Amino acid sequence: MRGCGARLVWVLVLSLAWLGPVLGGEEEEEEVVAEEEEESEVLSDELEEEDDVLVLHEHNFARALSEHRLLLVEFYAPWCGHCQRLAPAFAQAATALRDESSPARLGKVDATAQTALANEFGITSYPTLKLFRDGNRTHPLPYTGRATGIVGWMQRRAGPSATLLEDPDTAAAFIGSQDLVVVGFFKDLESEAAQVFYEVAGDVVDMPFGVAEATELFEAYGLSADTVCLFKKFDEGRTDFPVDPARGLDAAELTQLLGVHRLELVMEFTNETSDHIFGAKIPHHMLLFLNKSSSGQLQLRDDFRAAAGTFRGKVLFVVVDVAGYGADVLPFFGLTPADAPTLRLVKMENNRKYQMDQDVFSETAIRTFVQAVLDGKVKPRLLSAEPPEDWDTRPVKVLVGKTFEQVAYDETKNVFVKFYAPWCSHCQAMAAAWEELGERYKDHEDIVIAELDATANELENITIHGFPTLHYFPAGPGRKMVEYKSTRDLETFSKFLENGGTLPEEPPDGVILPHLLEDHTTVELVAHLLKVIPGKPETWGQRGKKIR
Repeated sequence: MRGCGARLVWVLVLSLAWLGPVLGGEEEEEEVVAEEEEESEVLSDELEEEDDVLVLHEHNFARALSEHRLLLVEFYAPWCGHCQRLAPAFAQAATALRDESSPARLGKVDATAQTALANEFGITSYPTLKLFRDGNRTHPLPYTGRATGIVGWMQRRAGPSATLLEDPDTAAAFIGSQDLVVVGFFKDLESEAAQVFYEVAGDVVDMPFGVAEATELFEAYGLSADTVCLFKKFDEGRTDFPVDPARGLDAAELTQLLGVHRLELVMEFTNETSDHIFGAKIPHHMLLFLNKSSSGQLQLRDDFRAAAGTFRGKVLFVVVDVAGYGADVLPFFGLTPADAPTLRLVKMENNRKYQMDQDVFSETAIRTFVQAVLDGKVKPRLLSAEPPEDWDTRPVKVLVGKTFEQVAYDETKNVFVKFYAPWCSHCQAMAAAWEELGERYKDHEDIVIAELDATANELENITIHGFPTLHYFPAGPGRKMVEYKSTRDLETFSKFLENGGTLPEEPPDGVILPHLLEDHTTVELVAHLLKVIPGKPETWGQRGKKIR
């Protein structure tokens, strides 16, 4: 994949994910006004298609629900860049389902034109995908997976989500068929716990699920009570999750457990494993940077693995080859291949990075270091670029991590800071206005206009989740940082400053401000991470909400 800047890696999550898999991309830079266009002709309830996708509106929606037992509907906006990027994959999924004569169909609704439907189903972002089952329109099921997972997700709902295993031979063949297999052993397949298992099987489409209730199968696998078993051809080979007799089975908890234990105890960061690494929602990542061509450095993996078992589910241990696939993530950590071997721990919640300052990476030393970070006894290692020689003589002051506090927290100044990423088109679009703002206020002793490249500099008490982000630090004691969220133009910036950092009044309900749809927020950054934007590198560490 083509890179758009190595600085994205590991910093640009959600989580990510963390957030799990997503749909989406970068929002287009264009004026956005949601208007309901008058229809030139009266629509009937006839069902028309475009590329095997049903074109739905207020007049044919009920008919579509009545004729199709499973209907996944995309609510989109024509101007939305995410929707435009989703369209080819969505159409491809629709064709695949139709070719296999599946009862599942795909449809789409222009939510900016069909406002009654958009309001009925609470559509507030684009694209939003909802599954309607058996004609029921009151409780649609949201789809928040990747575009490439639509077919499998729908297939699981069209047929049995888990294969019934009736005898030991069938079970053995099923378990041996894949590297990862999940089998639910339930004495009653109609029980509530079994139904939860079927629900999870319908969502986790990249692993085969089986169910068993025969007594001989319980005996064959040494079980006496309802249990979910994860069979894997690595590490310990099998992990059991007994069903609590009192609490039963919780879908979210089981999904998380499967996500954690499906991973190898120590992962190697590769193109094939990156999705699983970021999708596991494990709150910390411990990274061993080494050069795999060095036999001496390879030996460090033994102690690294020995320490990993203590923290399973809390810390994910990952090996990064600095001379291979992992080379692109080095700039985010301020590393070069010559720095290997070295260790870093990343706290996924806020992208804070911690360095183990030791030359001997023994099992005991690694375990002690990780526990100290978890206990809050280690300070993060913050990146900072070097300030340009003329950083404080320019109309717009150029801040770095080392100089940020002395400028932003100067109680005699009102400081307006732009946090940006060099690759961000929205940052580039507002650059001229920001420079003009600097020129306008360069002679005001109590006003400072500044900027900081947030991909090269980190701050201890401020975490940037999207670009551009604008923060205002008013003068005086007890100063409280204010985030600027209004229109990004010179005159509005000036009005904000002249009013002492007072934000404009909120617009009336129903008004969409174009700038709210033009941020490179965590949505886009997580899309980078999960590689749904062609030509963008995957990223590490930026958690955020799911893209719908």
